[in-house]
Amino acid sequence: MKDNKTTKPSESISTPDNNKQEQLSAHKENGSGEFLTTNQGVKINDNQNSLKAGERGATLLEDFILREKITHFDHERIPERIVHARGSGAHGVFELYKAIPELTKAGFLNDTAVKTPVFVRFSTVAGSRGSTDLARDVRGFAVKFYTQEGNFDLVGNNMPVFFIQDAIKFPDLVHAVKPEPHNEIPQAASAHDTFWDFISLMPESAHMIMWAMSDRGIPRSYRMMEGFGVHTFRFINAEGKSSFVKFHWKPLLGVHSVAWDEAKKISGNDPDFHRRDLWDAIEAGAFPEWEFGVQIVSEEDEQKFDFDILDPTKLIPEELVPVQIIGKMTLNRNPDNFFAETEQVAFHIGHVVPGIDFTNDPLLQGRLFSYTDTQLLRLGGPNFHEIPINRPISPLHNNQRDGHMRQTINTSRTSYEPNSISGNDPKQATIAEGGFNSYQERIDARKIRDRSESFFDHFSQATMFFNSQSEPEKNHIVDALRFELGKVEREEIRKRMLGILTLIDSSLAEKVAAGLGLEVPAEPERPINHGVPADADPAKYESRIVKPSLEASAALSMANTPKDSIKTRMIAILATDGVNGKELDDLKKALLAEGAMPKIVATHGGFIKDDKGTAVKADFTFLTTASVLFDAVYVPGGAASVQAIAAEADALHFVTEAFKHCKAIGASSEGEDILKAALIPAGPKGATPPGVVVNGKAADFIAAVAQHRFWEREKKPDVPA
Repeated sequence: MKDNKTTKPSESISTPDNNKQEQLSAHKENGSGEFLTTNQGVKINDNQNSLKAGERGATLLEDFILREKITHFDHERIPERIVHARGSGAHGVFELYKAIPELTKAGFLNDTAVKTPVFVRFSTVAGSRGSTDLARDVRGFAVKFYTQEGNFDLVGNNMPVFFIQDAIKFPDLVHAVKPEPHNEIPQAASAHDTFWDFISLMPESAHMIMWAMSDRGIPRSYRMMEGFGVHTFRFINAEGKSSFVKFHWKPLLGVHSVAWDEAKKISGNDPDFHRRDLWDAIEAGAFPEWEFGVQIVSEEDEQKFDFDILDPTKLIPEELVPVQIIGKMTLNRNPDNFFAETEQVAFHIGHVVPGIDFTNDPLLQGRLFSYTDTQLLRLGGPNFHEIPINRPISPLHNNQRDGHMRQTINTSRTSYEPNSISGNDPKQATIAEGGFNSYQERIDARKIRDRSESFFDHFSQATMFFNSQSEPEKNHIVDALRFELGKVEREEIRKRMLGILTLIDSSLAEKVAAGLGLEVPAEPERPINHGVPADADPAKYESRIVKPSLEASAALSMANTPKDSIKTRMIAILATDGVNGKELDDLKKALLAEGAMPKIVATHGGFIKDDKGTAVKADFTFLTTASVLFDAVYVPGGAASVQAIAAEADALHFVTEAFKHCKAIGASSEGEDILKAALIPAGPKGATPPGVVVNGKAADFIAAVAQHRFWEREKKPDVPA
């Protein structure tokens, strides 16, 4: 008689002789030598490219491999964000300088009388919610515009390019950079084997690595970093004419960073440094401001560059296409509740308004799926748009009903369209009535998993970026790579990465190798865009070695950022009982007049008394603060004050450390004794080093602070430890 019993998929057919370990192993991952499969067991032929309508075409919704991979990735952790978990936000307004109807019909970009409300969230990428603000990392720069036509989310970063070209690789990138799975170490750091193993096998990451290892990876504050839309988008005007557009945010305070040694110490002294800085500036009325700019490329010029404008690992140099400044964003209000607003805000690159549309950038195309999927898990269901921070200011009318945490009470009997019972209300809008219509791009291509050959130049812009840096900035990139790769345990990964660096700049590779105690490979491994699809010819995937058409771009160096203001700079004034009261008062007035934030750091808390007996409140003691939390240091006179500070070891360390981190240091003639006690070296022929002002003139000190840093000091052999 036939046995009709079936075996459930989760059960093993076993006998009493089966080894228990073998049964358990059936529920573990298979070892090496197995094929990559989907979660349904289908072997994957190409894990490198999403399915597109042609090599440069749109990503197709039918790509079940992409959707499964990203869906699983989006749902891996709850409740914090998978990436960008650590963040801070603020409310503000966007004001348009000039209308641009020739480029776009978007209403908020055509009415200079309207102030568009915005909410901005800044973030780090790799760390958890509890990680430090000062990790070396990309910073998220996401802006939600509450326009009259609906919400527009510009979900960007503080760097204009990205690590990968296709969204199907995003889970791989983030899995590699996250803490290693066996020990959950390191937190919010890329200095470990799995990250550099992945990067060394993905030469398309070369350009982004230059940005991440530069000073852009450790910004002074959110208020002093640029923002970029990363992708190439489309503008559509009222006549249906399309232009390509790149979005830029330019901070009015300039672009500034901290030193790496300083960043590590800030993480110990105040891991909330950026969060606190943003909050305090807004509370003090020093509202952060960015100008909004666009780079425009006509449809006719799409192919005129020696790079592909749809490649998210490339930027458009400003020398080739200038940035047109068209508006300004001001952040003027802190959230009332961090969780309700900053934590629950839901950004989505697919939130666009008429006049703004997408391109076939394969990273952008994948993000269009991923963001909605992420919010469904993180915020509990499809009604996350009803959370107050996410609600548009334009009216909502549709037939969507019910679902988890639904708040809207719908009274209409109809929840479908078309209908006659409710007079077909709500109804479709014509284009003239503001209805969104996608750009009618012609597509005539095969369905294919592939990448355009125009995406295979991975090094020319990495070289251009490195060439564009000042000598101190280049030195910082070298040091960053030495630090990161010095933490990598496997020598073969370090050597492979040195091979990649030789294709960016040979001197860069040699300097990094020297710091690692390794030799630059005589014949570096020919970089293949790993991994190659299973049946592909590896030769097709070889990186193109192209000499950059533009050797350098001034806009890429922070040395060229505006340095004409000390607004919101934190100035430590080292003073205690007996300080010269007039000198202290004059200095504070001069600094406040320039918008700086002077704080008195004393040997004790409470109030100090100046040389006339007047009580002056101390803001900090040497125990409760550190030099890394300030932008500059000044030591006023007063014999008793100078003598007491000179006897305080923490005070001398405060000055020494500020000098090491290349900050402006000022002193009166009496206060100069503190600098000598702190072993601040004299310059040539007894002159003061760059950025050290000892004449007691506030104007000269202010001018030095405006320069932000004097990086030329850091490589001197006599810099005190």
